[in-house]
Amino acid sequence: MPNGKSFGSWQSRITSAAITRGSLRLSQPRWDRGKLYWLEGRPEEGGRQCIMCDDGNGPREVTPPGAHVRSRVHEYGGGEYTVRDGWVFYSDLGDERVYRLAPKVGTPEPITPTGSRYADLQVSPDGRWLVYVEERPGSGGEPENRLAACSLTNVRTVRSVVAGYDFVSFPRFDEAGTSLAFTAWDHPCMPWDGTQLFRMAWSDSGPLGTPRKVAGSETESIFQPAWSPRGQLTFTSDRSGWWNLYREDEGHIHALCRREAEFAGPQWVFGLSSYGYIDEERVLVSLSDVGGASLARLELGHASLEPLELPYTVFEGVSVEGDRACFIGASPTSSPAVCVLDLKTGYVEEVRSSSQEAVDPSLISVPEHVEFPTRDGESAHALLYRPRNASYAGIGNERPPLLVKSHGGPTGAASKALDLRVQYWTSRGFALVDVDYRGSTGYGRAYREKLRGNWGVLDVTDCVDVVAFLAQAGEVDESRAAISGGSAGGFTTLCALTFHDVFRAGASHYGIGDLEALARDTHKFESRYLDSLVGPYPERRDLYVERSPIHSTERLSCPVIFFQGLEDRVVPPNQAESMVRALAERGIKHAYVSFEGEQHGFRRAENIRMAMDGEFFFYSEIFGFESGLEEIVEIREPERN
Repeated sequence: MPNGKSFGSWQSRITSAAITRGSLRLSQPRWDRGKLYWLEGRPEEGGRQCIMCDDGNGPREVTPPGAHVRSRVHEYGGGEYTVRDGWVFYSDLGDERVYRLAPKVGTPEPITPTGSRYADLQVSPDGRWLVYVEERPGSGGEPENRLAACSLTNVRTVRSVVAGYDFVSFPRFDEAGTSLAFTAWDHPCMPWDGTQLFRMAWSDSGPLGTPRKVAGSETESIFQPAWSPRGQLTFTSDRSGWWNLYREDEGHIHALCRREAEFAGPQWVFGLSSYGYIDEERVLVSLSDVGGASLARLELGHASLEPLELPYTVFEGVSVEGDRACFIGASPTSSPAVCVLDLKTGYVEEVRSSSQEAVDPSLISVPEHVEFPTRDGESAHALLYRPRNASYAGIGNERPPLLVKSHGGPTGAASKALDLRVQYWTSRGFALVDVDYRGSTGYGRAYREKLRGNWGVLDVTDCVDVVAFLAQAGEVDESRAAISGGSAGGFTTLCALTFHDVFRAGASHYGIGDLEALARDTHKFESRYLDSLVGPYPERRDLYVERSPIHSTERLSCPVIFFQGLEDRVVPPNQAESMVRALAERGIKHAYVSFEGEQHGFRRAENIRMAMDGEFFFYSEIFGFESGLEEIVEIREPERN
């Protein structure tokens, strides 16, 4: 019989310590001659990221102790490593150079000069060249991005491959090593707005001739070029309104599979992969629609999709070699794991899990997709997690408090992967709704573009309207609603708290309070992002001022807690500190927690724990329930006369 206890004060074994203990960040699985490699981030080692390998004898670390495999190109990085014939190449965060590690040799050798950053590493099939995206200091203030190639027979030789574009990505060789494909785009586009796809000739002496454009424009987004075994160029494009697969054949572009589904996602980082060739006529693809994500076998001869029966709803980093595929798989009841799929038998092996904690199934809340009406007659999407803990039940007619999560990006999406940080809340008696506000990915280009010119408006009202929708359905207590978000989601959070009177508390994790400061002081990758989300700056400065919470703090009347990394270049600390000063001047209850050494997002275990427990403790003080925690953050009370 469950104990009757007020929502929010339930005791849970899903603690912040349990979540971070042995937790791993897994990404970029890939094959090399039958060996499986992946990246593994370790919060308990200060967020250090290393390369792992499993050759059939169990996982082992490839990189030497102390190596931190990470890139800061575009600040978000990705594509930090590659492997070819046992040779490992990786970017080390320490000096940001690329290192080469020979098979069975423990001492890495630096092969690129200092002063630049490197990402999206690719080795030519003949092993003569390492091609990469290079971000180097520019003369005009912004860094310069180019494709460059380092000779692996004479590492002092570096050649420029492609320059002149604001951004480049996805350098990919065909199997013969005679062609190189890549994508490029210029300000003010983001890669999910408009990119171009090129191909160029390649020889053992490097690039030949000039690139030839294959597809793309300012209104077409290209993702992940790849080559068929016979050398046909394949790519994902949203020219139909959805990211679908296409292939070039003798200069003509043909759709391989038309579906109202997404075969790709937003290119926030390098090294992404959503499909891989099994053979010339079959492709393994991951795709998603409103119903969820799946992994399927695409038969090119008749454009048929055969979904595979797998226990996952999230598939990332798809890679194929022979009769085996690998990917990061997850579901609402299983944490992300490095998975190997036997394409003949359908058998799946989980090689490495991101969580070492065994979670009691009675504590896991499984999300329900909800579509709710918006105030302007449209609709938006969300994932609803109800409170779940078999040991407890609410008291009488009490309804649970609600935590609204606004994801980042804002070109991001809610995930159905088991996230113990979500279960942390629901197992304590909170309802949680993860909002895919208009502008989110996963619902086609038209839904994504609804946020153009409307950031700080539609995303905010969607997060507000979902509260009324759930309250009217009897799901939550709207008098105890809080909102939380990080980065762009932090901006949505602060706007909701400032311009609407629905939430009683909120938490900003490295969130944006001043759009003007962001436009002036952010990094190159996002420096023109606001042109499409808000309007050109400074021509539409009025919109930047109007939508920035920092300029309307007199309208903010509820408590807020801020968490901020002090080395954040994407959203610098002065954003949070300005909001904190304004709240202090207004005499509004608030808290500010800063983290030395953290950048955009928290990677160290102790800081991840503090962010979770600090937010929970803050709400317990505001809503008046027992947290079971000691006072771990300093809440500044308004001065009393």
